[in-house]
Amino acid sequence: MVAAGILLSRIAGLIRDRVFAHFFGNSDAADAFRAAFRIPNFLQNLFGEGVLSASFIPVYARLRAEQQDDEAGKLAEAIFALLFVATTVLVALGVFATPWLIDAIAPGFHGDKRELTVRLVRILFPGAGLLVFSAWCLGILNSHHRFFLSYTAPVIWNITLIAALTWRGGHVSPSRLAEILSWASVVGSALQFAVQLPTVFRFLWPLRLRLGVQREHVRTVLRNFGPVFVSRGVVQISAYVDSLLASFLPTGAVAALSYAQTIYTLPVSLFGMSVSAAELPAMSSALGTEEQISQTLRERLARGLEQIAYFVVPSAAAFLFLGHVVVATLYRSGLFGSRDVTYVWGVLAGSSVGLLASTFGRLYASAFYALRDTRTPLKFAAVRVALTVVLGYLFALPLPPLLGLERKWGVAGLTLSAGIAGWIEFGLLRRALSRRIGAVSYSIARIAKLWIAALAAAAAGLALWRVSPATHPVITGVMVLVPYCLVYLLLTQWMGISTIGSAWRALRRR
Repeated sequence: MVAAGILLSRIAGLIRDRVFAHFFGNSDAADAFRAAFRIPNFLQNLFGEGVLSASFIPVYARLRAEQQDDEAGKLAEAIFALLFVATTVLVALGVFATPWLIDAIAPGFHGDKRELTVRLVRILFPGAGLLVFSAWCLGILNSHHRFFLSYTAPVIWNITLIAALTWRGGHVSPSRLAEILSWASVVGSALQFAVQLPTVFRFLWPLRLRLGVQREHVRTVLRNFGPVFVSRGVVQISAYVDSLLASFLPTGAVAALSYAQTIYTLPVSLFGMSVSAAELPAMSSALGTEEQISQTLRERLARGLEQIAYFVVPSAAAFLFLGHVVVATLYRSGLFGSRDVTYVWGVLAGSSVGLLASTFGRLYASAFYALRDTRTPLKFAAVRVALTVVLGYLFALPLPPLLGLERKWGVAGLTLSAGIAGWIEFGLLRRALSRRIGAVSYSIARIAKLWIAALAAAAAGLALWRVSPATHPVITGVMVLVPYCLVYLLLTQWMGISTIGSAWRALRRR
């Protein structure tokens, strides 16, 4: 259900980005909006879904498993009140401090481009605060196993932005359209929060705003919140460094990085986040002796790794070998031309290196959070970010000229360096968790078979692309990518490693 909700949300997001690419391309206005959105998004990521899921859900879900529903309700009310106070203060400070934030996150922007980015950030900040409240709703709904609504709610936000783009796109200047789009983002954020409230109120009515910081479980959440908050902050530093370095590259680098990240995060969210989000309340609710809890976690992790690998391996292969088809299908329109397709493909290919590690790492981090250990993932996230900063600088700025490449290809070096760092972080997480609960078994041979099936399917896709008579990128994409998926599914079914049947049976039971 999480995957289905995320899929709908991501499809809406891809449509939004296609319309955005049509009207903005890789222009200065596109760079300004993408950079501006990162700053309030920093607030959302620090206080939003990931942090609340890691710190709040394990405590709330355990209280419900122990049938302490009244205490769970008071905990939820206290966390909402604390978020309301903290977010209100930070939004106000963010709006006031916007010029200094721009100098920190995009020092390469000057003149009109910088002024536009300042205006956009000030508009976007309140919407980020509303999305933090939406993440609180997600934590409540997930703990009550209402997964679908919380993950489809962003569809409304995307629809609002698409409507704004189609309404005024082509009728106003790109800079004015960027401002209209920012206002639409605030409206969409409010709608995304509002659509979840009726279901939340079914579990928490009447909802009382009371801090309750003296309560034991509230203090537990706050103790967990600190390391996760810092951990997310450390991860955000990585995104900040990427954006900062990209701002020194030629025009279009920031936008190209954002286009590629939208595609790259699709399998991360759809398969990595969905499995991790579904497993977190289940692992947090495990009761029994220490060995029984460890056994439960090992079994759920092994099953989760199999589910993730089955879908992420072909995603990585598609990005690497058929990335030009993927990018053209999604973005080739209007101002987004063939050169832009090749550029974004290069960035996307760099992302494919760490795709499997990123999704595996999310699941392992969820296991630590279920054990109420938020400090271990923080340490390894810090290692990953340190590597990303060092390697990102080397790969983005000095390396392309040394290899005789144009400076713009430094943005592909950013995604490649992040992938390398992701594998190191996953290795550290895996070793630490094995010491804690015992080794989690998963078959290397199974992953090798998945890669064989994915590479064979990619070869078939490339052959179809070469002989395809279609000229429209969307038609070409359908003619290449649909057979690619079918060949992969058939080969894995023939190899006896398909998980489609069990997933279909689970959906039918729902």
